[in-house]
Amino acid sequence: MIQTDACIVGAGPGGAATALKLSYLGIPSVLIDKAQFPRDKICGDAISGKVTTLLKRLDPDILSRFDADPMQVDVWGMTFVAPNHQEIHIPFHPNMVQETQMAPGYVAKRVDFDHFLIQEIQRRDNIQWLEKVEITQYEKQPDGWLLSDDSGQVQVKTRMLIVADGAHSQFSRKIAGLEKDSKHYAGAIRTYYKGVSGLDKRGFIELHFIKSLTPGYFWIFPLPNGLANVGLGMRSDILSKKKFNLRKELEWVINEHPAIKARFQHAERLGPVMGYGLPLGSKRRSISGDHYMLVGDAGHLIDPLTGEGIGNAFYSGFIAAEQVQQCLLKNDFSAAFLKAYDQRVDRVLGSEMRLSYKLQKMLAYPFLVNLLARIIAGNQRISAVISGMYNDFSLREQLAKPLFWVKMWFKR
Repeated sequence: MIQTDACIVGAGPGGAATALKLSYLGIPSVLIDKAQFPRDKICGDAISGKVTTLLKRLDPDILSRFDADPMQVDVWGMTFVAPNHQEIHIPFHPNMVQETQMAPGYVAKRVDFDHFLIQEIQRRDNIQWLEKVEITQYEKQPDGWLLSDDSGQVQVKTRMLIVADGAHSQFSRKIAGLEKDSKHYAGAIRTYYKGVSGLDKRGFIELHFIKSLTPGYFWIFPLPNGLANVGLGMRSDILSKKKFNLRKELEWVINEHPAIKARFQHAERLGPVMGYGLPLGSKRRSISGDHYMLVGDAGHLIDPLTGEGIGNAFYSGFIAAEQVQQCLLKNDFSAAFLKAYDQRVDRVLGSEMRLSYKLQKMLAYPFLVNLLARIIAGNQRISAVISGMYNDFSLREQLAKPLFWVKMWFKR
């Protein structure tokens, strides 16, 4: 029997971020995962600037170790390709190269990035790390939770339970009541390729909006050593309505799409095509309760437009750790007191995710995507405005307003 004030189930980015933040706050914790690391995780592998910002705040040495690791590719911008094949290249922070050597984003295989985080966990002497332990039983007790594996050989009694075990969390669905809603859920598949031609030398990630597949998109994200993460995603209700088979659609794009197939002519697929679910953060949900909080994908916190969840998992993990600190100070782990966690997550991430949902619905119309691409293409001033939106939410809000695009049209 292990007794602790804080137990985290799931050692992906959200769980690891929670444990690290607790550690730096001086709060011991137990971190549990059913896998043995390093282990793969199906994902698009994109890591936003949110992660590096939070790591720098936590400990600049962690960020320095991450930046020095050859596992990642620096991302300095995005390439959007409209249904009419028009390409829009949007650099992130045009002046950043002069300001700092740190990239605003990265792409790294999850098998490598998650293992990096576990290595940081192992540096901390106040985090008890248990791998290859699958928690299958959650028993509510007056002063917390009793967790057990199937055999009953591992039991953890904790005052605060942080659930960070991903999109298919049984606790999230069966106990916290976060049922799948196909309008706020997406399906995606990804695979790895070597030798895809035409990758941007600046590490730009690519989002291709293909007419027959909108409002989903096809992506190509560069990785070290000439590799690329290649995938396709779409909202689940639209997948069902259109009766799409994502695997077949991915094969069609790679082998038959007129603007893409040539880039894969000499490329080699490495490993199988893998599918995964994306619980989107476009709907307000309760992500805490008596003596527990949900973090990352378990709390349905994935960005509805980009599908990126690592940054939001990190933010929710840091917020959860700070909430644990408050619970210990007040000796209050009640559902009412933990509503502060929900409110803070909504304040920090909610508006951004709801905006992304609006933009996702707007991009469901190919003619509109083509029009927006026409407005942006070839105009450096407009491109600079769009670039600034990467880190400025108030600017990004303008994207959902028709008047903004009218003004941009007349500034062409």
